[in-house]
Amino acid sequence: MHTIKKISLILTIILLSIGFRSALALDYPDKPISILIGFPPGTATDSIVRLIGDKLSKDMGQPIIVKNKPGAGGGLALAELAKTKPDGYTLALTASGPLGINPHIYKVTNYDALNDFAPIAQTSWLPFLLVTNKTKGLDSLAKLIAYAKANPDKLNYSSIGMGSTSHLLMAMLMYKADIKMLHIPYTGSSQSQAGVMAGDVDMTIDSMLTALPQVKSGRLNAIAVSTHNRARLDPTIPTFEEQGIADFNMGAWLGFVAPKGTDPAIIQKLFTQINIALKDPEVNEKLEALGAEVVTSASPAEFGKLIVDNYKTWGDLVKQAGVEQK
Repeated sequence: MHTIKKISLILTIILLSIGFRSALALDYPDKPISILIGFPPGTATDSIVRLIGDKLSKDMGQPIIVKNKPGAGGGLALAELAKTKPDGYTLALTASGPLGINPHIYKVTNYDALNDFAPIAQTSWLPFLLVTNKTKGLDSLAKLIAYAKANPDKLNYSSIGMGSTSHLLMAMLMYKADIKMLHIPYTGSSQSQAGVMAGDVDMTIDSMLTALPQVKSGRLNAIAVSTHNRARLDPTIPTFEEQGIADFNMGAWLGFVAPKGTDPAIIQKLFTQINIALKDPEVNEKLEALGAEVVTSASPAEFGKLIVDNYKTWGDLVKQAGVEQK
């Protein structure tokens, strides 16, 4: 009987704890929410989080405070979040770089990408665009691949840095097309694209948002989009898959995460509110103007699966590209 009483007491405590946590979730939020972001003010990602944050603040009745923590490829914000109390009042808007790429290229990140966070919701998907120099006749993917096969290592490409998304997507193209080209790393998008426009470099893959203006101005050729579907920013540009490169569906995702251990009821409430914000026509239109195609997850668990799958894919690409850890 003594054992039965003990078990009953434990069960009662557990049930009371669950009830208390659920009650807290019903009152959530009752104070301001902070959103950490690993990129500087004025970047597209910063604009995206402020846009969504404004809508969440109106809908949830509490201030949303955006805190920029740039550094370590977006990883400083996640390192801080990993040490934060899991009460739902500190979140992060993060991306495929900090959670999918950084763990494979940095020896120390100060966070565990797969175990320190509770996924909440994906918000968007940033397609990337392969562009080439206008003067070299590489105005289609077929021509580019044919020339590269006939002339190994005679073509080169720029990126925004070793281990960056632009570098790894080119590594993916070379692997799938069985071609070899030389890598010329730069320190940012403007420098990388300037190298292509000047003819110092033959091509680059960069975000649709930053590369498309150079195409519209006639300074670069648009060759292929990195996602399954054509980009809404310019649906006239074909995808890699349409042009014979199978299973080429990569880009940069953005999404919200909380510290591990956050009440699932709070996670679900945040998921619901974020998706309501993303369905708002005004928010949706402004996000697309920033180059972020609104792509949501069906549940926090589905977003978590994306994070894990993406982590594995980027890890394989880092190995293929031969990127040494920093």
